[in-house]
Amino acid sequence: MKLYFSPAACSLASHIALEEAGLKHEIIRVDLRSKTLPDGSDYRQICPQGYVPALQVKNGELLSEGPALLQYIADQAPAANLAPANGSFGRYRLQSLLNFIATELHKNFSPLFDPSAADVTKAAARSRLSQRLAQAEQLLGAQNFLLGDYFTVADAYLFTVLGWARMVSVDLAPFPLLQQLQQRVQSRPAVQRAMLAEGLTL
Repeated sequence: MKLYFSPAACSLASHIALEEAGLKHEIIRVDLRSKTLPDGSDYRQICPQGYVPALQVKNGELLSEGPALLQYIADQAPAANLAPANGSFGRYRLQSLLNFIATELHKNFSPLFDPSAADVTKAAARSRLSQRLAQAEQLLGAQNFLLGDYFTVADAYLFTVLGWARMVSVDLAPFPLLQQLQQRVQSRPAVQRAMLAEGLTL
């Protein structure tokens, strides 16, 4: 499998999942500004949207959109227990969490990385983020991970998104449970391998 990624982008969650699953894979870095690959070719010829992550599977097909990749990866290695079984209520809870992270957290971080976004747009995004982070803190509660006592791909995604906070000066101090989750996830060997492979500071 080939994972198209950009360091510290949302593709980190899929990279973590591949490491956790123990699946053989290759990572290919994408320059998101120029939409090019290391050989200078146009990434949009592979993934028309031009963003990461994208995963090329063994039969050559391409899968995009982070929540879909995360569940696909989990299903390739069921013994790793990265997602509840298909058809179980736990699986629907996982899908709910992935959608919450994608639409309420990930989406609201996006304007803060956009130099062309107006100040009023960024202020509104920060306000929404504060509310949604508080909700994420409640969802986590006293559990070790989002679905309870074991790590899933939802934790990989939340960890990745929370890592953006320091890049755009979003204060996580009001959310001690989320900070503890960050530390818990970062201590996992698979997470450290993925981060080191992307050149990220541990």
